[in-house]
Amino acid sequence: MKPPIAAFTFAILLLVGMLIMLEVGRRLGIARRGRETEGERGSLGTIEGAVFALFGLLMAFTFSSAANRFNEKRMFIVEEVNAIESAYLRVEMVPHDDQVQLRDLFRRYMDSRIETYRRLPNMEAAMEEVARSHAIRDEIWTHAEAATRLTEAHVDAGKLLLPAINEMIDRANIRTMAWQLHPPAIIYALLYCLGVICSVLAGYRMSIGQKRSWLHILGFTVMTVVIVYVVLDIEFPRSGLINLAESEHVMVELRESMK
Repeated sequence: MKPPIAAFTFAILLLVGMLIMLEVGRRLGIARRGRETEGERGSLGTIEGAVFALFGLLMAFTFSSAANRFNEKRMFIVEEVNAIESAYLRVEMVPHDDQVQLRDLFRRYMDSRIETYRRLPNMEAAMEEVARSHAIRDEIWTHAEAATRLTEAHVDAGKLLLPAINEMIDRANIRTMAWQLHPPAIIYALLYCLGVICSVLAGYRMSIGQKRSWLHILGFTVMTVVIVYVVLDIEFPRSGLINLAESEHVMVELRESMK
């Protein structure tokens, strides 16, 4: 759940690297100005365009993928809440004494699920709480299976309650996997490398002018760094400014309704 490097740290390193490489590229261009014809300088545009296109494609890909995973995580929250609520309502199909015990187990289960996501991005602490959730849900399943076999239970209790609990378990497993799935770290290494390479090429092209254009330098570097920062923040929504707290409030609301 934690990013390979903090989004803010990565953004600062990228900003510094791009500024340095812009200056390096500019000085290389100035050093070669006298030995390079206009035709040779103009022919470099094809290579520059290809490298910048690759950089833009990689940024678009990572941003789109991160945004899709963020939206999926929000949907998985709603789906899990719906599954838990459906199973909780069907507890009424078993005898009264079993209802009391099952509802208490559901409340404990909800407390554990909420606590799991409060502990993120500390994966070790979150997985400890996941283990506790698994123990409670096993109790729910065992007790519900036994309760549906009783003669006092509704005739369709086993057909309706047990599949609902099974769906609740499936949705919890899907969410657990969702917050562990991220692109390999090499994708972010490529973003950094292409960013500094593009900076060298941009600096080389800027060497035609007599003075530095800080408007273009800061415009290029700052916008690139901001976009990369947002990509990382969306990809790891519990480590930075972007988070899922508002979406997860539905879990708290469901827990409060379990009287």
